[in-house]
Amino acid sequence: MSNVDHPQDLIDLAETLLANGPHKIERTPRRVRVLFDKGWIVDTTSAHHVWEHPYYPQYYIDSSSIKPGSITNKKPVGDGHLASLATLQGPTKSTDRILVFESGKLAGLTRLEFGAMDAWYEEDTAIYGHPKDPYKRIDILPSSRNITVKVNDAVVAESTMNMFLFETGLRPRYYMPKTAIQWQFTTPSETTTLCPYKGKAEYYNLIVDGKEIKDAMWWYRYPTHESVQIAGMACFYNERVEVFVNGVKEE
Repeated sequence: MSNVDHPQDLIDLAETLLANGPHKIERTPRRVRVLFDKGWIVDTTSAHHVWEHPYYPQYYIDSSSIKPGSITNKKPVGDGHLASLATLQGPTKSTDRILVFESGKLAGLTRLEFGAMDAWYEEDTAIYGHPKDPYKRIDILPSSRNITVKVNDAVVAESTMNMFLFETGLRPRYYMPKTAIQWQFTTPSETTTLCPYKGKAEYYNLIVDGKEIKDAMWWYRYPTHESVQIAGMACFYNERVEVFVNGVKEE
């Protein structure tokens, strides 16, 4: 069967997972609910964390836990009918970002693309961007160490009233009060991103000596409860500006 009209990235993902298996798979005891087209299509305590890559997991759902009749138009991927692309059909809309596995290590599981759903909940808490990795955590600690942010020798921010955010496997991030920023160097950005640990981020660009650095600074207006300490504080990408901690430049 030809796959010419199917989403190629999902075909590639299915073929990789069938050939090599996921990096890791674990069942979770958390209650997982999924909202699509104003209706709950999943309410289960038998979801699985599946690491398609080493960085973070996705939720795969027991196919029997999905609202009956909502998965339609199944079309096999490759030969052997080991997995299928499918459509999730709601009352007024649908999405074709669905993978159903019939064989292999993921047999009996369905991948509902996270961003194609209206909302995901773990127990009674909404999750954003992707599921949290149960093996990672964040710590947010107040710090009076001096943080200075420069672009081309221009100081765009400086503070000794900071929150240091440490996230497993990632570099530290330094959040500071907005009063520490030289706002003449900033312009609003339309970019927003979602993080399961912190919530929805809004961004600013920097313009120094006529050069624009896109989305160099971000902040969380309403962070998740576990990151409430950084509410309203700003942070800069170490990778896009020069950040100094007590006078020592971060690499």
